[in-house]
Amino acid sequence: FALKGKRPQRFFLGIFGLLFLSIMLFGAFPPKVLFFPETPPKQVYVYLEYPIGTDIEVTNKLSETIETKIQNYIKKYDVNGSNFLVTSVIGQVGEGTSDPKRGQQGGTTPNKARITVDFVKFIERNGVNTKDVLVEIRNLVQGYPGVNITVDSPSERPPTGAPINIEVSGDNYKELLVTSEKIKQFINSANILGIEDLKLDVEQGKPELPIIIDRQKARRLNISTAQIGDALRTSLFGKEVSTFKDGEDDYPINIRLMDKYRYNKEALINQKITFRNQSNGKIVQVPISSVAHAKKASTFSAVKRKDLKRVITIFSNVLENYNATEVNNQIKSLLENYNLPKNMAISFTGEQEKQAEEMAFLSKALLIAVFLIFLILVGQFNSTSTPIIISLSVVLSLIGVLLGLIIFRMEFVIIMTMIGIISLAGIVVNNAIVLIDYTILIMQRKRIEQGLEEGVLTKELIYESIVEGGKTRLRPVLLTAITTILGLLPMAIGININFMTLFTEFDPHFYIGGENVAFWGPMSWTIIFGLTFATFLTLIIV
Repeated sequence: FALKGKRPQRFFLGIFGLLFLSIMLFGAFPPKVLFFPETPPKQVYVYLEYPIGTDIEVTNKLSETIETKIQNYIKKYDVNGSNFLVTSVIGQVGEGTSDPKRGQQGGTTPNKARITVDFVKFIERNGVNTKDVLVEIRNLVQGYPGVNITVDSPSERPPTGAPINIEVSGDNYKELLVTSEKIKQFINSANILGIEDLKLDVEQGKPELPIIIDRQKARRLNISTAQIGDALRTSLFGKEVSTFKDGEDDYPINIRLMDKYRYNKEALINQKITFRNQSNGKIVQVPISSVAHAKKASTFSAVKRKDLKRVITIFSNVLENYNATEVNNQIKSLLENYNLPKNMAISFTGEQEKQAEEMAFLSKALLIAVFLIFLILVGQFNSTSTPIIISLSVVLSLIGVLLGLIIFRMEFVIIMTMIGIISLAGIVVNNAIVLIDYTILIMQRKRIEQGLEEGVLTKELIYESIVEGGKTRLRPVLLTAITTILGLLPMAIGININFMTLFTEFDPHFYIGGENVAFWGPMSWTIIFGLTFATFLTLIIV
């Protein structure tokens, strides 16, 4: 049918037209772009953060209140006295409670707390979506003034930073803080849907008590700034002065002020520094308050640099059911005409930066894979025309992938979809090689039978060889495609069978869906869509 009259030219031009049409449709109705597959959360984290300097008891009190609230909320999942959805609710206050997405944060953090809600395995959740539970917990813990509350799930992907991560870089740090705060308020005023809560990675309002030393007066009294600093440090943190030995064990002996003096500003500043006067040899005592005074102030928590430039990051999570790429695109278009002070710049980093890097890397990997396949085919067939035809089938198989994503409105997952396209390149060429190699073999046999010279082929001979090759290789091509598609379907729709319990307890624990389908599904569907269309290409166009 496809070889009669002008149909070959029409089919050939039509397939390229379909390629351009699919690309245009992909641009007009783009699917949601994800960096990594999103799986139902196995845990929910509730992060509490008071201003720096908050007493740990205040943090602990709020943590207990929210824990109780969550415990009462999850009672609706109780069946016969036990909760079928949640295994535990664990609270932690102080050290080790910072959000890992904000990078490494050492030291004690009495102003922070974390509450962890652990869920049971997917098969035991009775159809409850833990994403919905996360949203309900987020709504449950709103309305507490003076504290930042973030509800999130642990990331199943490599560390990439926050979904929304805007870096503001410059030289003047105070001006950076003011500009970053203005940008944050400007984005919030636009009411872009999907943003959880924009924050700065630098905590402002950190209380401090700088000791201002009158250096001239200290010099007249023969006191150095090192002596004053050492006296204050010893008063607050202590100093090891000796060691107590008990058998083979050594215990350090530290001295410092008692708590009633250590936490008293007047006692600290009025303590006397004792030293020997080098000019007359007498023991002298000088109060710190006679050469210095304390001043209450506030500052920022840290100064961060990137490539020697000072940087402040504005970051946020993206709410469930919203796409991070779409939200970032709205923010980018909003900030295009924002007037920045001189010597300042804005860049989108974090997850979006990694997403762009991985997309570029996998695109290069696809081109390299096609090029290597082409080189191998040139060496195998000892010609360029046949490898070009086979390589074109790889490019044209993208029509199936693009149309499949558009028609079924599936998400374009950068990592898994691109891995599926690269895998598809290796699968598609197999059927094309099988068909073309056999067709060329038939042409050679018929040429010998008809006594034609080498390289001389008539149109009738080519036509008969193509028809015979297509008929003979129809079954192998279809079987290869069908078996591959059927083999990928369990991963695509998430068929789960526990073979261990099947043979030991005769219970396969069969269910469809789960966390694996979110991960492997995009790759499997990519190969299925592409291979289905590539089979049509192989049998008709190639």
